[in-house]
Amino acid sequence: MSRPNLLVIMTDDQGAWALGCAGNPEIRTPNLDRLAAEGIRFDSFFCASPVCSPARASFLTGRIPSQHGVHDWLRGGNTDCDAGYGWSGPDRSIEYLRGLTGFTDQLAAAGYTVGHSGKWHMGASATPQKGASWWYAYALGGGNYYAWDGFDNSPARVHHTEYVTDYYTDRALEFLDGPATEGAPWCLSVHYTAPHSPWGREQHPAEVFDSYAGCRFDSVPREEAHPWNGWGIADDAKRLTQQGYFAAVTAMDTQVGRLIDRLEAHGLREETLIAFTSDNGFNLGHHGICGKGNGTFPLNMYDTSVKVPFIVSRPGHVPAGVVCDGLWSHYDWLPTVADYFGLEVPADETLPGRSFADVLRGNPAAGGETVVVYDEYGPVRMIRDREWKYVHRYPYGPHGTWWTIRPAPGSWCGCGRVWPSGSCVTWTRRATGCTRGSRGRGRWTSAARGRAGGPPGSRGRRRRRWGRSLPSAAQPRRLASAGRRTASWATPRAGRPRGAGGPPRPWSAPTGGRGRRAAGLDGCPPPPPLGATAPLPWR
Repeated sequence: MSRPNLLVIMTDDQGAWALGCAGNPEIRTPNLDRLAAEGIRFDSFFCASPVCSPARASFLTGRIPSQHGVHDWLRGGNTDCDAGYGWSGPDRSIEYLRGLTGFTDQLAAAGYTVGHSGKWHMGASATPQKGASWWYAYALGGGNYYAWDGFDNSPARVHHTEYVTDYYTDRALEFLDGPATEGAPWCLSVHYTAPHSPWGREQHPAEVFDSYAGCRFDSVPREEAHPWNGWGIADDAKRLTQQGYFAAVTAMDTQVGRLIDRLEAHGLREETLIAFTSDNGFNLGHHGICGKGNGTFPLNMYDTSVKVPFIVSRPGHVPAGVVCDGLWSHYDWLPTVADYFGLEVPADETLPGRSFADVLRGNPAAGGETVVVYDEYGPVRMIRDREWKYVHRYPYGPHGTWWTIRPAPGSWCGCGRVWPSGSCVTWTRRATGCTRGSRGRGRWTSAARGRAGGPPGSRGRRRRRWGRSLPSAAQPRRLASAGRRTASWATPRAGRPRGAGGPPRPWSAPTGGRGRRAAGLDGCPPPPPLGATAPLPWR
């Protein structure tokens, strides 16, 4: 076969840390580990928005949310229904992505047979979209694993009582046994609702749920509750949630194994590029929350919320056993598919991403080292490169200063590995006397100079200028256009720390000596109060 096939597997709310091959010793994912061993696992891959509908729309279209117009998970527009069904009372179908090109549209135009099995959640679930001629879709965006509705190549909504993870694998296998064997190249998307909630024992196969009864769940942090709607230190009820989450992942992993086995049975494994990812990340105790970007309010952009697993495999064509640590995003997927499969991106498209097909061809360092990734969630914006991260929360705040992202010696980081505080940021600045109630002059230590929350080259002293300015929020297209750009913004004069003429910080003590402040976990400032608007080192 001259043209390869494409199998895309997407999960729902699976953190990058929730993989055995990513360093998690407790969660069982043997088939995904096998997929990683036979291909490339990306260690720093990001969704474009830390919630499902906008993230999925960005993965499909290569556009950030402010371009495709889906800014949050979709309560309405999923299906025609009366009161009592869905989340918003009487509803009608809305095809939110009408008129936008998806990578599946491109493949269909090139002669590929396109199929979809599983979660859609981008409007009009009953309607085959984006080039698909074969369509099994979940009616809503999530729900009970044993009581759910779907559309089986028909506008008629059908109620099901089968375990939903198994059912959509069964339908995908029908595609592999049928259209995939008819000679034309094909693209199949299998979108699971796992491991999204609910996580009760009655929601998942009993044998899988019970297999985690003795698990200690040391691979997820036990932190104090986050002040922005936190979850807190695990008790028995939280342990059951963790047990259900792990069970949902393992049950899904079993189904991934069925898909791989069927490809091998048909002799299609080496002719099929398999891509595995999740729509967004997840915190299961990380940072003291249970959730993703909307697990707090104001919304968060923690790495555990925006980092996703990403594995690509094709034996004999994609390097095996490689871990790529370059920064890439879901919005890079469409240009990558176009590049890898020899398609052309329409000339009138203004897309923020760029292809990482060269990585798949054997160059793991191709272009992912000095780029910037960009995330949006409603009015919240995140910009990040390998060392620096900024989050802007309009209108609520607090807005972040620049964070430096460097792993502490001997510690493990976010992708399923736990830092001492569950954080993905090591503070490389500290003030003299930074413990609770202590007095100090607030001087930066010599080790912090040049890495004190500002860009390389800034001073590490008390009177240093603060870090790089964020390009105007009114210019998102410039920020995301023509791929991502290197971090080369200017460093104008900005606010200074308290005690050096700058604005007071909400976490600074209102009284006491200069530099006096209350320390939070690991000597970092405690979380800001709701409604705080002054710049804070808080992601």
